[in-house]
Amino acid sequence: MGKFTLKVQIHSSSVSALIMFLLKAWRATSFGVYGYLNFTKSAFIEHAKKFKSEDMEIRIEGKNCLVTGANSGIGYATAEGLASRGATVYMVCRNQERGEAALSKIQSSTGNKNVHLEVCDLSSVSDIKSFASRFSSKDVPVHILVNNAGLLENNRVTTSEGFEMNFAVNVLGTFSMTESMLPLLEKAAPDARVITVSSGGMYTAPLTKDLQYSDDNFNGLDQYARNKRIQVALTEKWAEIYKNKGIGFYSMHPGWAETPGVANSMPDFNRNLSTKLRTSEEGADTIIWLALQPKEKLVPGALYFDRAEAPKHLKFAATSTSHALIDSIIDSLRSLSKISS
Repeated sequence: MGKFTLKVQIHSSSVSALIMFLLKAWRATSFGVYGYLNFTKSAFIEHAKKFKSEDMEIRIEGKNCLVTGANSGIGYATAEGLASRGATVYMVCRNQERGEAALSKIQSSTGNKNVHLEVCDLSSVSDIKSFASRFSSKDVPVHILVNNAGLLENNRVTTSEGFEMNFAVNVLGTFSMTESMLPLLEKAAPDARVITVSSGGMYTAPLTKDLQYSDDNFNGLDQYARNKRIQVALTEKWAEIYKNKGIGFYSMHPGWAETPGVANSMPDFNRNLSTKLRTSEEGADTIIWLALQPKEKLVPGALYFDRAEAPKHLKFAATSTSHALIDSIIDSLRSLSKISS
C-alpha cells in the first residue's frame, strides 16, 4: 500500500510539473503572438488612426505632476509631454547629474520653467520616506503621480535594506511612493490620479506570494513579469480601497519601446526587434492621454494600452484567479515598508 501511495504521489507531482511547464509555454507563446500583433511600432501607427487629436490638446497649467524615473526613456518623454502642456512637473530621479541634464533639456524644449528635479532612490523605502517628508513640506497638491521608474535586473542583487532589487524598485518602491503621496493626492481631489506604468510582460505571469523570488534558479525576466502583474493588481485594488477619496488609479503598458532600459536589460530583444520598436514618445503617449482626459471617461482600476482599455489577462493563461492574492500581498508590502493605511 505504501509503495502504491508513493507511486501515486510521484505520478501526481509529475503531472503537475508537466501542466505547469505547458502553461508557462502557452503563456510565453500567446504573449509573443499577441505582442507582435499589437505592441510594435507598426501596431501603434495602426491604432493611432483611431486617436482623436483634440484629446492631446488639453492644457494643464496649475496642475502638479510627479514623474518617477524621469531622466530618460518613457519617463523623460512623459515629463516633457506634461511640461509642454503647461503642467508644473517634478522629475523624481535617482541620479542628480543625469536628472539635472534632463531637466535642462525639458525646460529648453518646452519653454516651461516650472520643471523641477527631486532626487530619490526608488529602491530604498527610507529614501522614499525622506523624499515624501521633504516634498510634503511644500504643501502642494499632487494632481498626477506617474509611477514610471522600473528596473529589470537579470542577476539576483539585494538592496542595502535587504530586498531583491527588481521587487524593491518595481513593487515596494511603487507601493511606498503611492501610499506616501496619498495625503497630497487627496488635496487635489477630485481631479487627482495615479498612473502606474506596467509592462506587457505581465501577461506571462500570475500573482505569487513569493515576492522576492526565493527560487535558487533566479530569472530576472520572470521576476520583472511578476512585478508588473502586481502593479496591475495593485492598481485594481487601490481603485477599490480609495474610491471615496477622489483619486483615480489606472495602469497602462507602453508596448515594445526602444529605451535605454530595454537596451541595457534585454540587448538581444532590443537588437532583434530594433526596426519594430516604438519610440519613447509613442510609449509615453497613453500616459499623457490618461493624465489629460476627464476622469468620467476613464474606468477606475483599468489597464490601458494605446488610449483604450486593455485586457488584463490573455485567454487560457490562467492568471485571472491569482488576483485573489492581492490582499495578502498588500499586507506584506505594508509590513515591509512599515507604511500603514
